[in-house]
Amino acid sequence: MSDDDVHKDSHAESHDVPLTPFNIVRYIISLGLLVFSIVIVGALIFTGNTRVAKETNSWVALIVCILAIVWLTMIEGQQASLVGLPPVDPDLYKDSHPVTYKNAALAFKGDNLDRYLMGRQFMVLLVVFVINQCAGPLDPNGDVLGFSKGVKVVFLDIGLAMVIFTCILGQLTTQVNASHMMIDYINNYFALFTLYTAMTVEFSGVMHSSYLIQNILAAVSGKPIISNEEPKAGFTFAFFWGRVLMSLAILGFCLAVVLVSLFNGDTMMAVKYPSVPNGVSVFLFFFFMAIVGMLEGMQIAFFAVAKLPANERGTSFFGRKTCELLFKGNGENLPGFMIGRQLTVVFSFFLVASITGLNITPGEGNNIFGISDGAQKFLNYGFHGAVITTILASITWQLAASAFPIAFLNNPVTYILLVIALFLEFTGLCSGAWVLARIQKQACGFQYDEVYVGTPEERLANNHGDREMTAAQDVGHLTGGGFAGHICGSHDALDGPIASKDAIDQAA
Repeated sequence: MSDDDVHKDSHAESHDVPLTPFNIVRYIISLGLLVFSIVIVGALIFTGNTRVAKETNSWVALIVCILAIVWLTMIEGQQASLVGLPPVDPDLYKDSHPVTYKNAALAFKGDNLDRYLMGRQFMVLLVVFVINQCAGPLDPNGDVLGFSKGVKVVFLDIGLAMVIFTCILGQLTTQVNASHMMIDYINNYFALFTLYTAMTVEFSGVMHSSYLIQNILAAVSGKPIISNEEPKAGFTFAFFWGRVLMSLAILGFCLAVVLVSLFNGDTMMAVKYPSVPNGVSVFLFFFFMAIVGMLEGMQIAFFAVAKLPANERGTSFFGRKTCELLFKGNGENLPGFMIGRQLTVVFSFFLVASITGLNITPGEGNNIFGISDGAQKFLNYGFHGAVITTILASITWQLAASAFPIAFLNNPVTYILLVIALFLEFTGLCSGAWVLARIQKQACGFQYDEVYVGTPEERLANNHGDREMTAAQDVGHLTGGGFAGHICGSHDALDGPIASKDAIDQAA
């Protein structure tokens, strides 16, 4: 065995999850559930029990669903890479990974990383909503391969099939690899295309009302937003705030569409769950938006306080309880939260998609607000729901958490959601993602980042020390959840226990 092979094996051992009997059982059960979920999704599509399959044909629904899942893998994996690489000297991978360098050169210029993350957040919601339209059941009570009512309640009504299908294939598998193999993962033009697409989405201005929220939160918190660009002036200033006003108008229209449709019983909720009163549907809309928002904000807040000494993390009973549970041992529950959080967020996304999806047939004179048939058909696919969820249930809460991380920790709801997320991770529903990640790693020839750029300690010893990223730089930005938990060449939130600031200080 060569020295290079020994070097690679030593890095692999530092990341590998122990193959215990308990883990093996969880892998088998999870993969079995995944196969079962794929069978259910296929049956729904080919029996015309999904929106796209019914309105076009089954093959269109299948192809669009597969393409959406594939693109989601890159959207999720690229984020793990781009939020982990900023501290690393790009000269270390410029020659060995030229396309990764192109990605980094664009993403890390000025405030482009924030722009990318904002556009990327909308893309995630949009793709998940598309998957729901292609593979989500129109009628959960319809016949699906003769399954019993109990099976249909769990996998269709509750939506377990769609959650497992999307989480494992579209998100966790790629996140497991991309969080350790950032440099290899985005060394392709598919990643570069995705980056340009996210930047274009942000440039369109649809999400620009988030910047107004960003400025309001910064003013309220008294914490300045650190920018890498000069203040906007002249045409740039006018163009920016013009898009903010446009975004506010779009957001207002989308909210009006959802609320009027919910009160009139013109959404997919009335089709899938006819026994649920319209008023309850409105409540569920805001409830699950808040759940998504809390989970999005908790991710940012947890990584932010990981940079703080233990005595500064929680200032209330629930704040201290949350920190005790989260940073138990050497932060061993933080990875579990990230996985359980993903399950809960995706489940909420699909519910919100059902709640906001319209059920108005164009051409019958019932178009909402009297819009054209073409516009009604466009709205029926639920893209307005993606706009609302991205701005109000995702970005706003992330920005709030970056400005007020301690307030998030002190909230009793945070503790409750942390316990739920850890329980979901313990069940092992998505453990099969680790098996698929290993298969993907071997098939694509991915190597751990340490193979190319060394560990943080090795880079420092070779006069290529990482750029320091402080908690103050997180305020008003969407990147705060990355730098503490995704350190290139080190452990991160999808690997194992993260060395807390206390442990690092004691080691020093």
